[in-house]
Amino acid sequence: MTAWKRHERIGDCDLYLGDCMSIMPWLGRFDACVTDPPYGIGESGGKFRGRQGGGHRVLPKKTWDQERPRARAFYLMLILSDAQIIWGGNYFSDMLPASRCWLYWEKKMGGDFADGELAFTSLDRTLRQFTLCNKMPGKQHPTQKPVALMRWCLGFLPKAETILDPFMGSGTTGVACVQLGRRFTGIELDPDYFEIACRRIEAAVAEPRLALPEPEQKPMQETLL
Repeated sequence: MTAWKRHERIGDCDLYLGDCMSIMPWLGRFDACVTDPPYGIGESGGKFRGRQGGGHRVLPKKTWDQERPRARAFYLMLILSDAQIIWGGNYFSDMLPASRCWLYWEKKMGGDFADGELAFTSLDRTLRQFTLCNKMPGKQHPTQKPVALMRWCLGFLPKAETILDPFMGSGTTGVACVQLGRRFTGIELDPDYFEIACRRIEAAVAEPRLALPEPEQKPMQETLL
C-alpha cells in the first residue's frame, strides 16, 4: 500500500495527493525544497473570498490554514533536501535553524494587507528583496504566490535540478520549475487544490519553456503597478 492517494506524472513533474509527512520518506533526496506551508494564522478560503475583490477564483470555505505543520514536517524537509527556501519561516522559528539569509517579498498591497512576506533560507548570503505587487488576477488559492516570485527563488539555487514542494497548493512552484527546466515533485493534501495544480502544471508543460536570466547571476527586481 502506497503512502499517497494519487500520483500524477506530468512532464518532469511528479505530483502526489496525500499527507506530506507520510509521503516524503518514500521519495528520497532532493537538491532543494522550495515551499510555502500554511502558517496557522487562520487565512481560510472563506475569509479570503470575502475580501478578495474581482478577478479571483479561489475555492470557498477552505480552512486549511487553521493549523500549522508539525515539527516533523520541517525535520523531513531539512534532512531530505540539500537547500531550503521556506516562505513564512518567521512563523516557524521554533522548528528551523538560524539563517543568515532571508528573502523578503515587498508586496505593495496597501490597506490592511501586510507590506511583505519573509522566507527562511539555508543560503550563505545576505538578505535579498523582491518587489512585486500581489494584486494579480485569477488567483485560485488564498496565499497563492506569483510565478515570477518563485522563479526568483529558484534563481538562488542555480545548481538545484530536483525541487520538492511538500505544500504544493495550486502548483505555483511547479509552474516555475517547468518554465526553468527543473524537475519538480509536489505534494498536496487537499484534493481540490491538487486538481488545480495538475491543470496549471499541465498548461505550463504545454507552453514553450521561457528563456529567463537566473537572478543568482544578475539580481532581478520586478514591479507591477
